[in-house]
Amino acid sequence: MTEDNRIVAGEKQDDTETSVEQSLRPSRLSTYIGQTALKRELSVYIRAAKKREEALDHVLLYGPPGLGKTTLAMIIASEMQVGIKTTSGPAIEKTGDLVALLNELNPGDVLFIDEIHRLPKAVEEMLYSAMEDFFIDIVVGQGPTAHPIHFPLPPFTLIGATTRAGLLSAPLRDRFGIVGHMAYYNTTELEQIVKRSAKILHSPIQEEGAHEIARRSRGTPRIANRLLKRIRDFAEVSTHHDSIDRAIVQQALQMLQVDDEGLDQTDVKLLETMIRFYDGGPVGLNTLAANIGEETDTVAEMYEPFLLQKGFIKRTARGRMVTPLAYEHLGISPDKK
Repeated sequence: MTEDNRIVAGEKQDDTETSVEQSLRPSRLSTYIGQTALKRELSVYIRAAKKREEALDHVLLYGPPGLGKTTLAMIIASEMQVGIKTTSGPAIEKTGDLVALLNELNPGDVLFIDEIHRLPKAVEEMLYSAMEDFFIDIVVGQGPTAHPIHFPLPPFTLIGATTRAGLLSAPLRDRFGIVGHMAYYNTTELEQIVKRSAKILHSPIQEEGAHEIARRSRGTPRIANRLLKRIRDFAEVSTHHDSIDRAIVQQALQMLQVDDEGLDQTDVKLLETMIRFYDGGPVGLNTLAANIGEETDTVAEMYEPFLLQKGFIKRTARGRMVTPLAYEHLGISPDKK
C-alpha cells in the first residue's frame, strides 16, 4: 500500500496525527485494549484473508456509543494494509452518494459506515448487490432514453457500526459475514487506557488516580479519555499536584458533577424524575425523554444502557422502573418519594 492510497474520509491519513483525539487512538490490534474475544476473532479472519489475498468479509460492529467501533474499523484497515473511506448513514442521502463512494474504492479497501441503521431504504437496497456480488445497477438518463448500466466494483470490505443493531433490516444484517458485539469495558481495562492516554498527553498520573477515573467512566473509553483531559486541566492549574492523584480526580469530578458511581447530572435527573413524578415507574421512554428535555434516541442510546448495567433501572412490559438500588444510591427512601 502506498501513502497515496491511505485514505480516510477523502484525505490522506498521516502517520503522525495532529488531532489529540486521533493521537489517543491505537493503530494496531496489539495495542487495542479490551474486547479480547472480538480481537482474537478478527486477528484470525484478517490473517486468513491476507493469506488468500482476498478482501476481508464484511464486518458489523454493534454496541453502545464510545466503545471504539470507529477505532477498530481503522485498525482493521491498517492490519489489512488497505485504504479506508469513512462516512455515516445520515450522510448518504441518495443512491448517487453511495455510487460516488464505491467508485473511489480500490481492491480490498474498507468502506466504513457509522450509524448504518440510519441509511435511507433506497441506499440500503443498492448495498445488497454491492456487498454480495460486487456490482451495482444504475439507471442513466430520464424518460424514454433511460437505460440501466451494470457497474462492476472491486472486492471491498464494508464495516458497519451501529448502536441500534435491532433497527437493521434482516437482508442487510444477513450480508455481514463477521458480526462483533462491543461490550462495556471493565475497570482494569479502562485503567490501562487511562494510563496509556496520560502518557501520550504527557500528563503524569498515579495508580490511584488512574483507577478512580476508570471506575467512574461508565465502562466507556471515550468517557475515560474525556474525563482524563478535563482532570488534567485541573491538575495543571493546581499548585499542589505535580501529577494526577486520587485527590485531584475526586475534586475535579465533583466540580464536573460526576458522582461516585459515574452518574452525571442527566442520569441523576432521569432517576429523580422517575421517582418524584412517576413513583419510580413504570414510565414510557418517550414520556421520560420529554420530561428531562432530551431526545428519545439519546436517552435510549447514551443513558439507559449504563443505568440498566448498573442495576438502577429495569425494563418491564409497561415501561422503565427505578430499582431499590437507585433509591439507595440517591439517598431517597422508597416511602418518601
